[in-house]
Amino acid sequence: MNHSLKRFFGRLCGAGAIALPLSVLPLAVLAQQPLVQDMSSGSGGFYSQTQRQEASGGNLVLFNQVEEHQQEIQRLRGQIEELRHQMEQLKRQSQQQYLDIEDRLMNLQSVPASAPAAPATPQVEPEAAEEVAAPSSSQASSNNVSEDAQADYQAAFAHVQARRFSEAIDAFNDFVSAHPDTSLTANGYYWLGELYAAENELSASDDAFSRVINDFDSSSKVPDALYKLGLVKARQGETERSRELLEQVRDDYPQSSAAGLANDFLRQSAG
Repeated sequence: MNHSLKRFFGRLCGAGAIALPLSVLPLAVLAQQPLVQDMSSGSGGFYSQTQRQEASGGNLVLFNQVEEHQQEIQRLRGQIEELRHQMEQLKRQSQQQYLDIEDRLMNLQSVPASAPAAPATPQVEPEAAEEVAAPSSSQASSNNVSEDAQADYQAAFAHVQARRFSEAIDAFNDFVSAHPDTSLTANGYYWLGELYAAENELSASDDAFSRVINDFDSSSKVPDALYKLGLVKARQGETERSRELLEQVRDDYPQSSAAGLANDFLRQSAG
């Protein structure tokens, strides 16, 4: 009897020893597991995902900046084109203004003083052009103007009449170089001053008009050269020098048509 009880209790304790570890095992396994998961390792970790998001966000900012810069460049290009167009318009207006003024001067010079003034036209009158371009044969002999000089001058002046300004500049430069001491040389320099001013080459225009005034002081083109040089100085921003030249035309050549134009300009600038 006692032996049977001992054997029964022995079996019971053995079963409990086996069951106990089985019940405790899940707790031990759970205790070995980390409470905070390490997401810093692996391709799909938290930090790598964050870095990818920051990189994609930075690329988006750079893309937006490039787009803004491209739009700004297009806007500036449009402004440059508009300014270029305006400059071309001003250049054409300046050319026409200067040539119209010269046409009026030539018309006034071709009309006798007792005759009423004819209305100015925007085209160069053939008679006025002929008078300026070529003196009579008797005047040519007395003024030391050869037939070659007359022909070269007329050819250069034909470019002015045709509004071929670049060709006219080249032709008049050739004329004053080939014929430096004729009575038409001052006219050649005067026309160079006109043409350079029309092309907005003010420094070259200044030099040409100054040559007429300083080197050919007895020429009939001196009053006109003084007046035009006064306009060039005004465009160059030399207001005081411009006024001095215009007043010189008015005081030294009061009967010239240039004096009347100088007076008009002085009144307008004063107003």
